[in-house]
Amino acid sequence: MATAAEETASGSGARPRVSTDAAALRAALGRRSIVLVGMMGAGKSSVGRRLAHALELPFVDADTEIEAAAGMTIPEIFAAHGEPYFRAGEARVVARLLEEGPKVIATGGGAWLNPETRARIGEAGVSIWLKAEVDVLMKRVRKRSNRPMLASADPEGTLRALVEARYPVYASADLTVMSRDAPHEHVIAEVVQALSERLDLARPNEEPI
Repeated sequence: MATAAEETASGSGARPRVSTDAAALRAALGRRSIVLVGMMGAGKSSVGRRLAHALELPFVDADTEIEAAAGMTIPEIFAAHGEPYFRAGEARVVARLLEEGPKVIATGGGAWLNPETRARIGEAGVSIWLKAEVDVLMKRVRKRSNRPMLASADPEGTLRALVEARYPVYASADLTVMSRDAPHEHVIAEVVQALSERLDLARPNEEPI
């Protein structure tokens, strides 16, 4: 049964159409999870939720799980305990989620930077980097005020510095899909196609349903 932080495919709304059979993709995954990595504002939660719905898998937002475990919001954790404390908790939560079985997991922007977390995801999941240009990220994140990593006098400069430092690490993910200002269904279709090719499920010249 799904936890409070999970959203199963039985949720409301029409399921996005995908060109690969969802059951075949789930079978190819086995016990592995689909793990979305990337910067804040890349769309990991919004794409992940819809992807899980399309593939009939549970969805979990790792940041939501961290907040539930700590009984605090992420900005409160940063303020009270600092980033190292948060990162340690983040690593524990991601490890637990991977042990629970196949699902779609949206991770926080810094999760993939932890070598141990990368190794765990490599063993128990398929990692997908949702890559976005800086201007796209900035347009999205400026709409929200709960981004402790951007709590500076120059948030755009901070974001660009984070991108420069993190993108080479994100590039080690199994797959890369561009996140851009396009309908979510387009991005999801590209994610499913990339997964299908990774799992040897893609059929040449297959037409989308």
